[in-house]
Amino acid sequence: MARRAFPGGVLAETGTKRPSEDIRRTEELSADDRIQAVFEGTFQHDNILVQTDVLTRRPHGGWRLIEVKSSTKVKEHHPYDVGIQQYVLDALQIETSPRLMHLNPDYVYNGQALQLDKLFVISDIEGEVEKLLDQLPDLIRQQRAILSQPAAPEIEPGPQCKNPVRCEFYNYCNHELPEDHASMLPSISSKKLDQLSGKGIASVHDIPPDFPLSELQRRARHCIRTQSPYFGEGLKERLGALHYPLLFMDFETLAPPIPRFSWMRPYDPIPFQWSVHIRNNPSGLLLHHEYLAEDESDPRLPFLTSLLQAVGREGDIIVYNQSFESQRLAELARWFPGYAGPIAQLRARLWDLLAVVRKYVYHPLFKGSFSLKRVLPALVPEMTYEGMEVSEGEEAGLTWERMGRGQVSRQERTRLRKALLEYCCQDTLAMVRLLDCLAAAASGNS
Repeated sequence: MARRAFPGGVLAETGTKRPSEDIRRTEELSADDRIQAVFEGTFQHDNILVQTDVLTRRPHGGWRLIEVKSSTKVKEHHPYDVGIQQYVLDALQIETSPRLMHLNPDYVYNGQALQLDKLFVISDIEGEVEKLLDQLPDLIRQQRAILSQPAAPEIEPGPQCKNPVRCEFYNYCNHELPEDHASMLPSISSKKLDQLSGKGIASVHDIPPDFPLSELQRRARHCIRTQSPYFGEGLKERLGALHYPLLFMDFETLAPPIPRFSWMRPYDPIPFQWSVHIRNNPSGLLLHHEYLAEDESDPRLPFLTSLLQAVGREGDIIVYNQSFESQRLAELARWFPGYAGPIAQLRARLWDLLAVVRKYVYHPLFKGSFSLKRVLPALVPEMTYEGMEVSEGEEAGLTWERMGRGQVSRQERTRLRKALLEYCCQDTLAMVRLLDCLAAAASGNS
């Protein structure tokens, strides 16, 4: 999509996977004054190989070097990516001015033609890159010294494993830790882990009583030490305040970087599926309703109208992580203001099961996480997502994308549809079983 913003540009990459061919092709295109932009140009200096996303000619000579990112802003690590390209091009005496092209988070799609000059923003990062160029020779020497070692350096895993990006060697270095490891305490900071490590402490059992921990972390430490779950006072009262009928609701979404439908911005989530289980009274049978968009047409209004019909106007609507469903509903109200009233009434009925679990419940098998995928097998071991074809939200979005875009056979489409329906149904049924578990535990505490 970014290339379309530079009409007449030519792709230099040959597809042969031979850098020498790509370099030769780049030289040919760069020498042709008729070509105003070169995509994926390949350059090499001092055994450093780089590919430039976009090189576009400046009116009075030289080029603009444009790195394209899918982010909605310039991030702290981006100048390094551009800097190594600038370093090579400077050495080859190719005059360039560095820029970073990213998505505009404020762009609103009109539902017709994408306005590329508004969808993308080109930011001047020349100052940031210039500051890095003096450091690059030393950084390159350090990299080469590491690469020349016979074995990988011994670096302790830490925040750098995921920030700014997940390292491609993550699984190699980050082995599964024992269940009593200090990192299993919820929301414990890397600073505190470093303090413990500096004292030679790895196990929760060895953390001194005076070591600063939050109330939640102290609760988790007790559960791990005693290998017993915690159900706090007040849980029974909190559950007793629920109003029937109880509705258990879950959404699935896909957040594409390029807005797909009217009034959408980059990364606005498209709601394409919902599941609702309904229990009309404590001993009543479960009813199930569901919706799944099945083609490329805009699913938002059918999603909304079918949901409003299913949930009615009475009863608490139980969700797991209220902010997610609430935000999706707020977006639907923005896109379809005629439904703002019913949506507001629906949002007012939301009841967050995650907040209740965080406040009143802990189990050693949570391992520091309150995600439904971690909480469910700990408290309701007979329910699991293992073996399901679709087993988490991101996978659901990608599966729907494949199914709706006609990229699969009819037989495969039927199979994917079934997998999506089973997954979303499992999410709401999991909340039913989890609430039953909490109610039983609360009654036992009374």
